[in-house]
Amino acid sequence: MASRRQLDHKIWGIAWPAILSNISVPLLGLVDAAILGHLGSTHYLGAVAIGSALLSFLYWGFSFLRMGTTGLVAKAVGAGELDRAVLVLAQSGVLALVLAVAVIALHPLWLQLGFLLMAPQAELLPLANSYATIRIFSAPAVLVTYTIVGWFIGRQNTRWPMLIMVSTNAANIALDFLFIIGLGLNSDGAALATLVAEYLGCSLALYAAWHSLPQAPGRDLYRRLLSLPAYRDLLRSNRHLFLRTVTLLFSFAFFTAMGDKLGADTLAANTLMMQLVFLAAFGMDGFAFAAEGLAGTALGARDLEKFGAVVRRCSFWCGLSAGVLSLLFLLGHIPLFALLTSIPEVNAIMLQHRAWLIALPLVAAPSYLLDGVFIGSAETRYMMTTMLFSTLCIYLPVWYLTRGWGNHGLWLAFTAFNAARGITLYHYFQRLGRSGGWLPASGGNTQ
Repeated sequence: MASRRQLDHKIWGIAWPAILSNISVPLLGLVDAAILGHLGSTHYLGAVAIGSALLSFLYWGFSFLRMGTTGLVAKAVGAGELDRAVLVLAQSGVLALVLAVAVIALHPLWLQLGFLLMAPQAELLPLANSYATIRIFSAPAVLVTYTIVGWFIGRQNTRWPMLIMVSTNAANIALDFLFIIGLGLNSDGAALATLVAEYLGCSLALYAAWHSLPQAPGRDLYRRLLSLPAYRDLLRSNRHLFLRTVTLLFSFAFFTAMGDKLGADTLAANTLMMQLVFLAAFGMDGFAFAAEGLAGTALGARDLEKFGAVVRRCSFWCGLSAGVLSLLFLLGHIPLFALLTSIPEVNAIMLQHRAWLIALPLVAAPSYLLDGVFIGSAETRYMMTTMLFSTLCIYLPVWYLTRGWGNHGLWLAFTAFNAARGITLYHYFQRLGRSGGWLPASGGNTQ
């Protein structure tokens, strides 16, 4: 078994590109929120919060395109079937385009249903609808990029995905200043900036994929693209992760919708604080990515000793990063809040609820790390089960029982939800360890 230093080197080799890629997402959200938070009205920020939550629910629900592509490509590469890996990329791209066309064609229905469920305030609805209608046309770029990023990860190349994500979000930030500040387009400007940036990112992804192909596609590739069973396999491969992701997105959408019921200022404050929560989450997820790859490799080699070492070291680094983030929020929340908004009422609400922000990295860290372990071991059904339990049996009941506490009750429910995810995943982690279930599970795909 590799020494601790060698193992830490491997963990960081996987984690640091993932961390840089991941944190670019909430950093973009922070810039969007900070620019809109300084416009003097909470309506634009609230509209973007509602519209973004709705589109995240829609787009992230298709993230199985990335995960399914990664798994199938990794198997093809491991078997030395490079042509098969290229075929999976092409089939995933076709499926992504078909789904994107359906999303655009049916977008009035998607948006109407989404706004009906979220029920935003009357003054926010026109702005949120305009924002979402503009951004819905980025569906082809978003879904195709999912498949290309999944292809690169399956080929153990994390540098291109990092460059694609960072470049997309950097372009989005620059375009935010142009469209929101320069042209005065407010929330519509934020939508246009994201739309253009996502197509720029997709163009970079297509360029990277084309220049990384082992050989130019032949005629046989186009013929095999008509193989319908392969598309069914792609859809089946991550059904548990699909349901888990939809439930997770529901939890965030519900949080946004209930914040909206408490008023525009509260919605704006919650949106800004949630961007900091995302920043912490995506940073810690880098070690979940490391656990996913290294734990899966250890189980594939039937090396339980190495598997245990990987989980312990990834847990150490994830826990350490959670402690650093909580300390940062404890010591730096005042300048952070001032940076995000100049609206006194919003800043005051954030200060009243800062304890939840400080606690969340420590509370949620176990669930992030264990997600990586269960993905790497292909035991994704436990992720689906624990997510459903944490949402239906913890999150929603706690919120219902603490509605009289206002926004503090909403944050308590969200914190309890994150704690429940970690506790229930750890329960299954221990149960599999006691029953010897880790090695048998590695012999097949339980997804």
